[in-house]
Amino acid sequence: MKTYLLPSLTLFSMLAGWTSIQAPEVSTDRKDFIEAHKIRLKAKDDTVIHMGMRRELFVDHYMIDQLDQVRLVMHPPIDRGPILAFNNPRWEEKHCTYATVLQSEKGFQLYYRAGLGSKTDRGFQVTAYAESKDGVRWQKPALGLFEIDGSHANNVILTNASGDFAVHNFSPFIDTRPGTPREERYKALGGIKGGLYAYISADGIHWRRLCDTAVYREGVFDSQNVSFWSEHEQRYVCYFRTWTDGEFKGFRTISRASSSDFRQWKSEGAIDFGKSSIEHLYINQTAPFPDAPHIYVSTAARLVTGREVLTAAQAETLSLDPKYREETRREASDVVLLSSRGGTKMDRTFLTSLVKPGMGYANWISRSNFPALNLVRTGPEEMSMYVVQNYAQEDVHLRRYTFRPDGLASAQADHRGGSLLTRPFTFSGSQLLINYSTSAAGSVRVELTDVDGRALPGFSASDCTDMVGNELQRTVKWAGQKKLSEWSGKIVRLRFFLTDADLFAFQFVARR
Repeated sequence: MKTYLLPSLTLFSMLAGWTSIQAPEVSTDRKDFIEAHKIRLKAKDDTVIHMGMRRELFVDHYMIDQLDQVRLVMHPPIDRGPILAFNNPRWEEKHCTYATVLQSEKGFQLYYRAGLGSKTDRGFQVTAYAESKDGVRWQKPALGLFEIDGSHANNVILTNASGDFAVHNFSPFIDTRPGTPREERYKALGGIKGGLYAYISADGIHWRRLCDTAVYREGVFDSQNVSFWSEHEQRYVCYFRTWTDGEFKGFRTISRASSSDFRQWKSEGAIDFGKSSIEHLYINQTAPFPDAPHIYVSTAARLVTGREVLTAAQAETLSLDPKYREETRREASDVVLLSSRGGTKMDRTFLTSLVKPGMGYANWISRSNFPALNLVRTGPEEMSMYVVQNYAQEDVHLRRYTFRPDGLASAQADHRGGSLLTRPFTFSGSQLLINYSTSAAGSVRVELTDVDGRALPGFSASDCTDMVGNELQRTVKWAGQKKLSEWSGKIVRLRFFLTDADLFAFQFVARR
């Protein structure tokens, strides 16, 4: 990770306390100020970010030019406990996994792999369904679509009767592409050795194939392969399983394909993780972040092979299938955080675990702690993620974890204080909102600067109202009568001064 330093004068002023911060002596007339200080309002176009009113998070360094005593910190979510048991012996079993959670006007919809013998590519497998009004209390409705063990009273929405084995890793999404026909509002991909098959649905419950044959074949596919409509890139994208080659041959990894119509797909190749460590990424769970869809967040399952955490005796205390017990106890898995802004590049700012296996023996085994696809909003001050735990055991279940909105990561400074300077950008709107948290002794101040990092008249740190507290949408205010909208469309920067504080996100908006 690169370390950036601001001029020592900036740091000295900040450490001296806010009362000592002096705004530059400027004319009250904006034109005179620009002329007197030779403000540069232009920059090379390829260095300027045109953010408009997008919400920006700190899951990567994309918006950051300089850091001084500030670092990016990941915030693991809070464990809220089990919310759904996979415990029906007729069509669920120990190896239920590959879950997807969707949020719509109906509430929340859950899809997961079930069925006997689903540890392998053979045997009876189904895709099962559950629903919830609040994302906390879940029900398995009796849909009556398929007869299982002599009864239609089950929550099965697909079986492997078609032979394409899409049920092994069926992963749907709600298509937000403008003009999408009602009967194709829900789409999904699934399949293993024969390739990925496309499915469509009007309600997310009654599904049919979009095409008779596989729509994509250039991969391995023996895990959950995810797709979605990218508003940011204006096309469908798919992130799927492949294996590494070359110097680091033999690691499970991610590749990408794209499509204009969900029928014809074009390979874009393997994902580039930069200089980060090569690890087994079993499922990638990549999706647009709900409040910032131009940023794709991936809560991936990391598999660590050869990691024998449990002894044979400890493994015997679990209800593992004896046939796979030795294999299962010799690997471990957890959840890691990745992000992307499109294309074949993914950022691994944080290499530590987002969700650890926890206490006890149950989740220190292979393929437990596999996250469900999608982070969803479950309250005004809460987002949820879901993780399949106690895998391969009789009490396998879905567990809920929560974090504050935008709260996966933050720019953080300790009690000594620090600052963050953004890259040059243009914005739209008339107000600046921040999602932040401070200690009782901490604070956040913001200044708007020119391309060279010099505070603009009326928008220096000394003009800014001291912000103390914990708020999801705090409007940044500066003293005087200067209007932020005057700088809309101009190339500017922001400098954030943080003291014992976390900055989770910022966004320009129209006046509320």
